[in-house]
Amino acid sequence: QLPLAGSRLCLYEDGTELTESYFRALPPQTELVLLGPGESWRGCASDIERLLAAFCSQQGAVVEAARRLLTDERAPHRQKLLADLIHNLSENILAENKEDDKKWFEGLESRFKNKSSYLRHSCESRMRGYMREVSGFISNVHPAARDAYRGIIDLMAEKLKSVKYNGCYFDRREEDEAARLCTAEGWFSCQGPFDRDDCPCKHSINPYSNRESRILFSTWNLDHIIEKKRAVVPELAEAVKTGDGREVNWEYFYQLLFTLDNLKLVHIACHKKTNHNLSCDKSRIYRKRKQTYEIS
Repeated sequence: QLPLAGSRLCLYEDGTELTESYFRALPPQTELVLLGPGESWRGCASDIERLLAAFCSQQGAVVEAARRLLTDERAPHRQKLLADLIHNLSENILAENKEDDKKWFEGLESRFKNKSSYLRHSCESRMRGYMREVSGFISNVHPAARDAYRGIIDLMAEKLKSVKYNGCYFDRREEDEAARLCTAEGWFSCQGPFDRDDCPCKHSINPYSNRESRILFSTWNLDHIIEKKRAVVPELAEAVKTGDGREVNWEYFYQLLFTLDNLKLVHIACHKKTNHNLSCDKSRIYRKRKQTYEIS
């Protein structure tokens, strides 16, 4: 009874919209919500919102509904959501400029005039740090290959500079959904450890909400799935050394080091420091040469 165009299927628990591949990976008995055009669902928090909306007109029924909500099998998750809701009631999540939420900016340099500019700077700083690590590895590169390695570093640095160090990943104002990690409201969700497709604890945070959340968000990590120090950078150095006239596919290494192709945003508890035991794709290390054909 719903039109196909504009309808969406979401998880009941947190409102995550399902793709076909994600749907096929769900465990049995997962609760879903079917939404029509213009409808929205933010997960279990929607239950609490309806509870609060009904409070003024049906207090007796509301008390009983609240008791059931906070004592059934989903009670722990709802209690956490309610605690988060209470914590954020006095915060101005949508405030963007310094004059609208001065407390959020306490402890930051005066040059930051809005929240997104600071969070972009935070992401840019991480990317610059990755670039320094790649540059610093040159002392481990074979002397005969160092000039070629420097040339690749220069190409990567130029490309990274052209996209403003991918600061858009942390900017809620970024219009391209594929180029950012947060929602338009500024919420970030943990994407899970490198060996999982989801976060077992459903970690989420909105660094735009208050100063404490901003500080806490700085402990979250952008984790390289194929590890930067153990795999990507050493493989790049080896590729330059043993190229034997072949052209190194530096853009592949750039994707692994600086883009969401190989980066996952994870809560610090989900960041596994152990060896990931993953390696670069050998077929992509060098550029494929164009074939030429002779016409007889």
